Amino acid sequence: MRFRPALLAACLVSPFAAGVQPAPAQTAAPSPSAAAVPEDPLLARVDGQEVRMSDVVAVASEVLPPELRNVPPGALMQMLPPEVSRQLVDRAITERALVAAARAAGLDRDEEVRRRIRRAEEQELQQALLTREVGGKVTDEAIRARYDQEASRRQGEPEVRARHVLVPTETAAREAMAEISRGADFAEVAKRRSTGPGAQQGGDLGFFKRGDMVPEFAEAAFALQPGQVSATPVRSPFGWHVIKVEEQRAAAAPSFEDAKPQLQRQMLEEGVEAMVQRVRSAAKIERLDSQAAPAPAGTLLDNAAPPPAAAPAGRAPAQQPRR
Repeated sequence: MRFRPALLAACLVSPFAAGVQPAPAQTAAPSPSAAAVPEDPLLARVDGQEVRMSDVVAVASEVLPPELRNVPPGALMQMLPPEVSRQLVDRAITERALVAAARAAGLDRDEEVRRRIRRAEEQELQQALLTREVGGKVTDEAIRARYDQEASRRQGEPEVRARHVLVPTETAAREAMAEISRGADFAEVAKRRSTGPGAQQGGDLGFFKRGDMVPEFAEAAFALQPGQVSATPVRSPFGWHVIKVEEQRAAAAPSFEDAKPQLQRQMLEEGVEAMVQRVRSAAKIERLDSQAAPAPAGTLLDNAAPPPAAAPAGRAPAQQPRR
């Protein structure tokens, strides 16, 4: 049996991505006895060891969409497509057989294996503690309150709209600057000379924030006033630029939905840090490594992490002026 997690994930997610609930297997009204669904039905036995639906759900926990994670196992069994259900049961059976074989081989008594099991248990306990004590407090209501509290300090980030001529050498950049200084239209020069993004649009890069561009380009562009052209060519990893700023403005302050992922992450990090300090202060700690060089403060929650948060729609550091 070969388990295909990508297929499984797609089958699990697809009915719910569109907000559609799977249809019942039959349209006729079931009898009262048929309608009763066991909470945790028995699905198989492996060398006498039971495999129940809860075991199958545990196997699928990494690919189940959030909509399904709290569904009772019996009801979940009826909701899944037959192919997905078969794969999950097969995987649970295989895992149970492998565990039985490992125990029969005495691996559960191997000291290195037992050490890793203890470490895995410790990490799961740390994660469970964080989820209960921190994750449960970072609710939508708490995030909204934080957003409203910081509203007065939240201002839009400065943006500029600029054009540029990008050429491979300083000499070529100075030639373009000389042509512009004699009265040539910047956009026309960019169309003829530039090898960079937006050349056919007269070098127009649109509005951008400081972090959208490589540092050399951003520093030069944000130092100019509207209508100004850079006094000297600007070198970046991509060549030599002649820059003209057209407009300046402050970007609109982020909406709650845009700011929510970052606020959520920030609140989780703050909650974890506060909890670490609280746990450490309550613990009786005796350090025996006084001769060792000072090291960054440890934590009783090493390798634990706050509950998964939605990834913010951040951008990677820019590598070139965008189009």
